[in-house]
Amino acid sequence: MRKSNRALLSLALGIALAAPALAVPAKDIESTPQAKVYRANLKAVAASDFEAYKKTMSSESLKQMDAQAKELKKTPKELMEFVKMMSPTDIKLTDLKVDGKKATLSMTGKSDGQMMKGTADLVEENGQWKIGKQDWSNAK
Repeated sequence: MRKSNRALLSLALGIALAAPALAVPAKDIESTPQAKVYRANLKAVAASDFEAYKKTMSSESLKQMDAQAKELKKTPKELMEFVKMMSPTDIKLTDLKVDGKKATLSMTGKSDGQMMKGTADLVEENGQWKIGKQDWSNAK
C-alpha cells in the first residue's frame, strides 16, 4: 500500500512539475491567443498601421520603442516602415510553449531569400497576450 501511494505521489509530482510549461501541438498553434496576437501584429506591420501595432505590443516593448524613436528622431510612420523592412516574410509558426503568463512562440521565415528561425516572447497583460522581444537569426 505504501509503495503504491509513493508511486502515485511520484507520478503526480512529475506531472505537476511538467505541466506549467506545456508545448502546444504544431497543428493547434494558429488557434491560440498567442498566435492570434502575433498574426495581428504582422497584419499591422504589413499595413503600416502604428495604432494597431501598438495594441499587440507589451508595455515594456512600447517603452523601448518610444525611447528609440526619440533617440533616432523618427515618426511612427518611419518606425513602421523600418519594422516592415526588417521583418521576415512567409512566417510559419512552429512551436509554442506557455508557462503561466509567459509564452515563447517559435517560427520560421525568409529574409532576402534566406531561411530564418525566430522566437517571440509574449506576456499576458490585463488578460491580453502581448508581444515582447523578438529574435531572428539565419537558419543554419
